[in-house]
Parts: sequence; C-alpha cells; structure tokens
Amino acid sequence: MTKRIVVAACLSVACSCQAFAVDPGQDAYMIRVMACKGDQVSMEIYLPQLIARDPAKLKSALAKPVVGYYTLDLTEPGKGKPLEPVKISMTSDGKTVIVDQYTRGLKPTRIPVGGGTVDFDQRFGTGAKCEAFGL
Repeated sequence: MTKRIVVAACLSVACSCQAFAVDPGQDAYMIRVMACKGDQVSMEIYLPQLIARDPAKLKSALAKPVVGYYTLDLTEPGKGKPLEPVKISMTSDGKTVIVDQYTRGLKPTRIPVGGGTVDFDQRFGTGAKCEAFGL
C-alpha cells in the first residue's frame, strides 16, 4: 500500500512539472531594442516582439508601461548575466524611453531615444553609453 502511495505521489509531481514546459506563445517572444555599455558591463533592453516589430504602433503601445526585460551582463567581473522584468514606457513626445526596474525598487532610468549616457543604478550601471532605441 505504501509503495502505491509513493508511486502515485511521484507520478503526480512528474505530471505537474510538465506544466512548466508549455510554450507561452507569441506574446512571450522578446526582441532587443536597445543596448548600452558601461565599465566592464553591458545592458540590453527587450520588448515583446509583437510591439517592437510594428514601428507605427510602438509609440502608442509605450504610452503606458509594457513589461519587457533588462539584462545586466556582469560576466567580465565574474557575476553572471541576470535577466529581470522591467516596465518600459515612452514619454508623450517620443523623445525618451523610461525603464522602470520595479523589482529592485530603483528609480526609473530615462534614456534619450537617439541614445546617450545614463545611470541605471549606482553599483554597476553608471555612465552607460546607450545606442539609439529601435531594432
């Protein structure tokens, strides 16, 4: 009887783990829209592909924050390359992209659409030179 309970429990766990392997669909595909370089680090910003691939709709889509991803590549200093969700939006004049690293409680970073030097955070992301926003 105990053996059957253990087998049933193992099968139950195995079946529930398969749920994590489901393809999330087209909404989950991301594309890089900006890259920045700092001292021994680099940063990249990703948006959902469905939004980023349509330049006519991009500005209006970013009128409200959209969840995208931010990478901080700390490979050179030996700390890895984390991927974190961020909220990305654009000012109404279309001249500035705002990256809100809400999961870490940092103040939003404002990046000129044409590129520029910005500070993402005070530990690794200071003085980052960002390329122009877009594909």
